[in-house]
Amino acid sequence: MATGGCLCGAVRYEVRGPLRDVLMCHCEECRRWHGHVSASTAADRDDLVMLQDRGLRWIDSPRSEAGARRGFCAECGSSLFWDPPGRPTVSISAGTLDEPTALRVVAHWYVSQAGDYYELPGDGLPRHEFGGAGYPTQFP
Repeated sequence: MATGGCLCGAVRYEVRGPLRDVLMCHCEECRRWHGHVSASTAADRDDLVMLQDRGLRWIDSPRSEAGARRGFCAECGSSLFWDPPGRPTVSISAGTLDEPTALRVVAHWYVSQAGDYYELPGDGLPRHEFGGAGYPTQFP
């Protein structure tokens, strides 16, 4: 079981099932939301349990191709969740998880939209021009 939350503690959550390994998203939407590349894991939405949601707010993401909404803390501004409708999973900002996570970065997505101010790392991981295929949306 994993736990996590925002910077100020007004949002705390628990994941009662497996987490997907981390994907690095370079799309413009994620870069603008997070201030840089997004490092996200995901969990089955039924496994994500809010322990403290005093600061949790949701907004529709105006540039989301998936029609997703984004969850953040209204008190400290931490970016927490990306929730696309009709999918069985919710993405969770990996940096909001309490350590140790036992997760690892497995791929880069939307490298075609990477910012011009940084170089993609030479880490040998798969790079997908847009979203990648072959990554689980459901977990065992």
